[in-house]
Amino acid sequence: MHHAMSLIYIAIRTWCVAMHPTRLVPFVLLIGLMLNAEADDVVPNPKIPLTLARDKNWLVIESPVLPKGAIRINYLEAYCRPGSTDADWHDTTVGHTTELVSLSDDRRELRLKCCVQDGVIVEHLIRSGEGEVTFELTATNPTNVPSNVHWAQPCIRLGDFTGFPDQGGDLDDYLPKCFVFLDGRLTRLSDVRPWAKEARYVPGQVWSPRGVPRTDVNPRPLSPLVPSHGLIGCFSGDEKLMFAVAFEPYQELFQGVARCLHADFRIGGLTPGETKQIRGKIYIRPNDPTQLLTLYERDFPAK
Repeated sequence: MHHAMSLIYIAIRTWCVAMHPTRLVPFVLLIGLMLNAEADDVVPNPKIPLTLARDKNWLVIESPVLPKGAIRINYLEAYCRPGSTDADWHDTTVGHTTELVSLSDDRRELRLKCCVQDGVIVEHLIRSGEGEVTFELTATNPTNVPSNVHWAQPCIRLGDFTGFPDQGGDLDDYLPKCFVFLDGRLTRLSDVRPWAKEARYVPGQVWSPRGVPRTDVNPRPLSPLVPSHGLIGCFSGDEKLMFAVAFEPYQELFQGVARCLHADFRIGGLTPGETKQIRGKIYIRPNDPTQLLTLYERDFPAK
């Protein structure tokens, strides 16, 4: 809706400047302000209250509207080296510990600190709101040697959300509920073609964006398809809700073997003394892909 209105505005502005370059400029500016206001309000507040909890290595997103009341995330499952696509997983991962720094009384702000074995420190500020969880990460290398940590993966468990068992059974049964965006379209994973099937470890599926070496991703089957952007998600079992996640920059999108989805964030290594910022977002909203894309484009503007 807003995209169409923006095109109309551009057309009106072009005509007005051509016909009356002085007299109609205030009128054009007024239309622009109105459209900006419309952009801010284009997606209504979903009234889905989300709170946060920490359970050992699990980040837990809680809400009475969620199936079984929560979504659990192995946060963080691993920090990883490059050259991982055809490597043994134990050679890829870099050991780390995660410390709970604080959790606000209203359980809407959580701070974590990861100490990676090579000396890198990653501080996580996680905030929840209505239908959204925001991640602000700061990765710093305080040592005098380069860090080879290139990416990390939060493992988001979505069996309960999609209406399937948390463990056991056919681990691909939830694929019809999951989606990525290919050629600009929401595509359910059960409809993705081709589907890669060969890798060091199977099953699963990895989508690597342009700019990330295809030698540096999860050692699961690597799709030849390039995702349109960094958003991956799924529908609830009753199709009333959508879950989606994105990080920027991101290393890969991944459908895993624990009825999980990943938007694994990219660090890209750190020189001595270097600091990098990473942003992330989780969306839990009523089933409306158009509104979801509007929010994603607001939070992660195209470069």
